[in-house]
Amino acid sequence: MLEVEHLSKCYGGRLAVEDLSFTAADGCVYGLLGPNGAGKSTTMNIITGYLSPTAGAVRVDGHDILAEPRAAKAALGYLPEQPPLYNDMTVGEYLSFAAALKGIRPRAARAAEVRRQAQRTGVWELEHRLLRNLSKGYRQRVGLAAALLGEPPVLILDEPTVGLDPAQVIEVRELVRELGKSHTVILSSHILSEVQAVCDRVLILSHGRLAAEGTPAELSARLAGGSVLAVTAQGDEAAVLAAAQSVPGLGAVTVTAAQDDEVSFTAAVLPDAPAGDPRAALSAALAAAGCPVLSLTREDLSLEDIFLQLTGEDPAAAVPDAAAEPDAPEIPAPPADLPAPETEPEPAAPAPNETEQEG
Repeated sequence: MLEVEHLSKCYGGRLAVEDLSFTAADGCVYGLLGPNGAGKSTTMNIITGYLSPTAGAVRVDGHDILAEPRAAKAALGYLPEQPPLYNDMTVGEYLSFAAALKGIRPRAARAAEVRRQAQRTGVWELEHRLLRNLSKGYRQRVGLAAALLGEPPVLILDEPTVGLDPAQVIEVRELVRELGKSHTVILSSHILSEVQAVCDRVLILSHGRLAAEGTPAELSARLAGGSVLAVTAQGDEAAVLAAAQSVPGLGAVTVTAAQDDEVSFTAAVLPDAPAGDPRAALSAALAAAGCPVLSLTREDLSLEDIFLQLTGEDPAAAVPDAAAEPDAPEIPAPPADLPAPETEPEPAAPAPNETEQEG
């Protein structure tokens, strides 16, 4: 379980996160959404212990991230958007090093865990390949394998499918759904269709605050009456729009297509819309304006519609922006002599001829 209580983070005079509270239960996948500068990266960096909050508390599996940092971080697996891999290591060396840092021992158990998670994420066949020669997609999968080492109960995944090909995306989504059955998973993504397909619940941040929380179906029902009207009418565009905008209970009217004398548009049903079916009122208004209705359907709000209503941002423009929020501190390079958890040294993996690995 992950508990975030009244979390705030201030950079100078700017509040990046303001009084943020939510609880992520076990056995559930949560999607973390928000436009650039909404506070997603700052929130994840505080949860994972990279940043300290200005106010508030974070508890990972019951351990306070500030009061019990070692216990909290031991219960946490983190996949940043750009995994901090050591390019001079092979895949097997890096995962063994990460497992040793996590305290997985004895050696036989560590080797078995590395093999299990590498096979789970599809990188075991690359065990002896140098990380510098992997494509971005495979580097992402190695980072995911490292996050899974030791089966931490809470997983934070930042853009886990970036750089993957379509087949790999499907595999990783299925893996995330499987992990969600036994872990608390927080998944941050700018691909709204991915969030809708994988996540059980959605957390939407806007201006550092929690704008909404719930399942996509709950949010759809809560916002704009849970539906939009998709209409095609015959007539002048200005007349069609004027008639639609005159109907009480309808929100923003957006033209989706206009050709010859046909105009297609959508209109959101507002929460305080008058009782009754808004399609009847809209149809009557268009008919009175001399604009016959050619088609009129009622559609549930998509996650994109919900995102737009809550944040006022175009999800297509919500791409990662390094300048929007501070990055997590760089992880220093490992020392020349890695600490050996056991008395005997780890065997060095053979280094075959390296070629560029396509992902």
